[in-house]
Amino acid sequence: MKFNATQIPYHATGLFSQLVQDYLDAKGTALDYVNYAPTLEGVQNAITGRKNFPINRGLLHEVLQAQYANLPSLEAVTQNVNLLLHENTFVITTAHQPNIFTGPLYFFYKIIHAIQIAAELKKKFPENNYVPVYYMGSEDADIDEVGSFYLGKSKLQWQTKQTGAVGRMKVDEPLLSLLKNIEGYWSVKQQGKEAFEVLQNAYKKGATINEATLSLVHAYFGKYGLVVVQPDDAKLKSCFIPVMEKELTSMFSQKALQPTLQKLRDQYHVQTEGRSINLFYLQDNTRSRIEFKDGMYTIVDTELVFTKEQIIAELHAHPQKFSPNVILRGLYQETILPGIVFVGGGGELAYWMELKNVFAEAGVHYPVLQLRNSFLFIKQKIAKQWLDLGFNLTDLFNPILKLESDFVKSHTQNNLSLATVLSELEIVYKAIHDQAIKVDATLGDHTMNLSTQAVKKVIELEKKLVKAEKRKQATAIERIHHIKNELFPENSLQERVDNFSDWVGDQGWAWVEAVLQNSNTMEQSFTIVSVQND
Repeated sequence: MKFNATQIPYHATGLFSQLVQDYLDAKGTALDYVNYAPTLEGVQNAITGRKNFPINRGLLHEVLQAQYANLPSLEAVTQNVNLLLHENTFVITTAHQPNIFTGPLYFFYKIIHAIQIAAELKKKFPENNYVPVYYMGSEDADIDEVGSFYLGKSKLQWQTKQTGAVGRMKVDEPLLSLLKNIEGYWSVKQQGKEAFEVLQNAYKKGATINEATLSLVHAYFGKYGLVVVQPDDAKLKSCFIPVMEKELTSMFSQKALQPTLQKLRDQYHVQTEGRSINLFYLQDNTRSRIEFKDGMYTIVDTELVFTKEQIIAELHAHPQKFSPNVILRGLYQETILPGIVFVGGGGELAYWMELKNVFAEAGVHYPVLQLRNSFLFIKQKIAKQWLDLGFNLTDLFNPILKLESDFVKSHTQNNLSLATVLSELEIVYKAIHDQAIKVDATLGDHTMNLSTQAVKKVIELEKKLVKAEKRKQATAIERIHHIKNELFPENSLQERVDNFSDWVGDQGWAWVEAVLQNSNTMEQSFTIVSVQND
């Protein structure tokens, strides 16, 4: 089995926001929203800056040891957990919700990118240690997103009656039924038995989604030294009490956001406005917003109401009951981890780029932001069909109508362009206009209207010529549609829809190794991988 990678610029895909593209290309004002550039020099500066923001390494080590106590011991993980006790150890962090059965492919891509960056930095700056970390976004309450996945081309949803933070939910009968469906799917796959057994061992009835996700990620990536952090923990949240108290009493984050949002709006899209209080209150089956009104703190959709003194007392006594939203989540992450690089998708980076002032106001270190790797895997047979159509791999990202038009125009023996006719028409109507106004000046507008109508008719005719030619090329056009639908399911990037079962089931763990081998570190490009079976 061979994997041949082709790198293309992110801007060539047309799929990333202007803010992210400018950030990658160091254009405009994009770098004003971060502390460090996404370069090796930026990482060096982040290492220096991070040393001014100490964390409670002993507590982190204690929590991680307890977290891994019931899992098979893997030397690489044990070594990295112990390294976190040392002041010269830093982490490369990626974060994601605990999607059931790993969810979309980019769950893997994020983790693998963090692993690769950590390994590369050890080569570049060997005087320090670098630990790849998966920060589990277990407090997410969006069960529709976290609890769904694609099996082949079908979307399956975990139909549970549980509510609240997904990580606290437990494996129930409906989830086990979905697991059974996957077993039938995988049973006809050529490889991947070992990978599927990991899912079976992880999702045991009664286990929390936190526990199941930790188990499977540890089994898949522990050998690479990946450390998983479950942040929904009372001891870890105790480290974040000062920031949460500041938020509750002064609502500082919303105020700190405003200068950045005002500046962003001049050039870019604003990702989130935040709230006056960017914290939730967590109970066993709810994750509810905290609102401040008339001097009281109300827990939305519940009957709970606190005075200022009561909610501060509750925070200190039960920090695990408080959950940061997207505005404060990154601050919590960087409060408990010695982070220097955060690996995230385009949307995540756009969120973080709003928060530079919020981090500064809270006194929390702001890391290098690294756009995660993106991949498009294409089987050799399909790649050959695409190239035989006369396209290159970059063309895969073009809209379907453009692909149809380009193909037809390049494969017809007829001239489908009426550009010459339009130019001649312009000359003719200019002559008519000049002659008409000599007779009666009021006829000038009428002549121009006739010209506009004639141009529209010619343009419509040109479209009909292309459409007629498309009918002659129906077989090729159908193939273009088939390839686009195959590689961009649900009209989205493959990595946002497909589950790893589609690839590991066919290619085995060699597919994961191919992602590892072809992952960029600090470089920035989209990777297309052609898969050739031996």
